[in-house]
Amino acid sequence: MTQRTTNAVIQMQHVTKRFGTKEAVSDVSLEVPQGQIFGLVGPSGCGKTTTIRMMTGVYTPTEGQMRVLGATPENFEKRVRERIGYMPQLFVLYPTLTVWENLNFVASLYGLNWFRRRKRLKMLLDFVELRSARDTLAGNVSGGMKRRLELACSLVHNPELLFADEPTAGVDPVLRGKFWEHFRQLKAEGHTLVVTTQYVSEVEYCDQVAVMRNGRLLMVQTPDDLRRQALGGEIIRLTVDAEDELNARRLLHKMPFVEQFSRPHGAPTGTLDIYVKDAGTALPEVIGGLGQDPTIDMRHAEEYKPPFDDIFIILMERAAETDPQSVEAEVINV
Repeated sequence: MTQRTTNAVIQMQHVTKRFGTKEAVSDVSLEVPQGQIFGLVGPSGCGKTTTIRMMTGVYTPTEGQMRVLGATPENFEKRVRERIGYMPQLFVLYPTLTVWENLNFVASLYGLNWFRRRKRLKMLLDFVELRSARDTLAGNVSGGMKRRLELACSLVHNPELLFADEPTAGVDPVLRGKFWEHFRQLKAEGHTLVVTTQYVSEVEYCDQVAVMRNGRLLMVQTPDDLRRQALGGEIIRLTVDAEDELNARRLLHKMPFVEQFSRPHGAPTGTLDIYVKDAGTALPEVIGGLGQDPTIDMRHAEEYKPPFDDIFIILMERAAETDPQSVEAEVINV
C-alpha cells in the first residue's frame, strides 16, 4: 500500500491466495478504516468470500501480509476473536433449536453471564424483529428470518468488527432494505462492518467500496467516486422541448466545460445527458447559457446519477478490455 491509515482496523498488503494452481485472490492491497461500512463487491466467484475468510483467519494467505485489529488473523488470540463477529453466507445454526435457544447457545460460547445475557438477547431479538418467533424452531422459520437470526447471533457479544458475507443473498428487496437499516444503526453505534454483496445497487449504502473481478482488486472508492471513475465525470440531464433540441446542442457545443453530450438510449427528443467534471458548478452555467436563447423552452435540468447497475457494467466491461487473461463467465445480480 502506498499510504497507511492510522485508524485502519484491517490492512492487506499484496495478499495472494492460491488453492493448488488456482489463484483465487491476486495481489490485493487495501485498508478498512474504523467506523465505516466497507463493501466488497463484484461478480460471483471474484474472490470476495476468500478475502473475507482470510480476514477472519479461516484461510492463510499464500503471499503478502495482513493485519486485523492489529493482529495476524491466522494467529488470533482469544481476546482478539472476541472483538469480531462473522455472519457467513450459509445457515450454520441449529435447526432443531428454537430461535431463542440458538441465541442463548451462541451467547454461552462467549461466556456471557445469565443476567447480562437475557437483556442482550431480548434487545437483539427486537433489533432483528424476531421477538414473535423466539420459541419457533430455527428450521421452521423462513429464509429471511434465518438470515436475521444469523445476524443476531453474530452480534451477541457486541463485536467491534463485523463481517457479513452476502447477508442479503436470496432475500426480498424489503428485507434487504431492513438489513441495511440494521447495518447503518450498527455503524452509528461505532461498529466497523465489512459486507460482501453481489447486488451492486447496495454499494450506495457503503462508505467505501472495493471492486473485485477475477480475484483482483480493481479499485477502492466512495460510491460517488465510483460513478465519476466510470463516467469520467458527472452528468447533467437536460430536458427541452423537442423542437428546441438542435438549438440547445448548438449552445452546448460552445460551452468549454461541456466535455460531451448525447441523448440517452430510449429517451425522447429533447432529452440530453451532458458530461462535465463537476455538475454542481456546471449546472447553473448550463441553465444560464441556454437561457440566453429565448427560443429554447427548458423544461428541466438537474444532476443525474445513473444506477450502480449501469456503473458496474461499465467498470466490468472496461476491466475485461484491459485484462490480458482469459475470462470465465461472470454474473452480477442487479
